[in-house]
Amino acid sequence: MTVESDLLAVLEPLVGGRVYAVEAAAGVAAPYIVCQQIGGVAVAFLERSAMPSKKNGRFQINAWATTKEQVSALALAVEGAIVLSTRFQAEALGAPVDTDGSLVDLFGMQQDFSIWSNR
Repeated sequence: MTVESDLLAVLEPLVGGRVYAVEAAAGVAAPYIVCQQIGGVAVAFLERSAMPSKKNGRFQINAWATTKEQVSALALAVEGAIVLSTRFQAEALGAPVDTDGSLVDLFGMQQDFSIWSNR
């Protein structure tokens, strides 16, 4: 399993499977979630004899819904699901922030997470 597949598995129950990597499918019904890796901590041993068994990624999670109340509840559920998951070790990097959804006529919130997982 990859960290990406683990992340999707953790989030899919929150939105009936409508979780997408990088961008949502055209015409998808809300609510839905979009995940993308936006960096992370590069880790290597000083002696350069092997790679570590763990890796880090910074992931941005965007939640989308038809009402502000719905997206706020979804963002809280996303945070809980990720931070409490036993598939990886995660930490929220700040609180959720509003995202402009005027182009898709939806309300959005995004939050970044640091996730440590098996390489």
